[in-house]
Amino acid sequence: MSTSIRRWIETDTGHRVPNHKSKCKHMHGHRYRWEAEVEGEVVTESGVSEEGMLIDFSEISTILTEQIHDVVDHAFVVYQGDAEARSALDAMGEEHRTVVVDFIPTAENLAKWAYEQVSPHIRTVYGNKLRLAAFHVRETPKSWASWRP
Repeated sequence: MSTSIRRWIETDTGHRVPNHKSKCKHMHGHRYRWEAEVEGEVVTESGVSEEGMLIDFSEISTILTEQIHDVVDHAFVVYQGDAEARSALDAMGEEHRTVVVDFIPTAENLAKWAYEQVSPHIRTVYGNKLRLAAFHVRETPKSWASWRP
């Protein structure tokens, strides 16, 4: 039997959906919530720091900070094929934080991207078979996307 835990961070990140039929085609930003869902077995080894846990929440926070927050916070995520947005962002100079990706930066695609960034860093401790079960991205308070392998 496995247990799951979740830990999240937030970023302020810009994007646009260039082919969108409505207002999301414009450059804009969100307060994103990036949430990792980790599954595994509770550590039963007596006397270790992780006894009774899957993994220390602070370890997940460190991974999320390094792999997600420090990459996209106060940055603009832009699809490599979005020539108009890339031109506008390039005009802002090297000081602007632009993250070029090979997909349209919808919440659904960002959830998959985040999963791929974080998954290699979730490591089993004491044989408890940890794995990143899913990644959830909240774009607005009412809009979430999840990606599971």
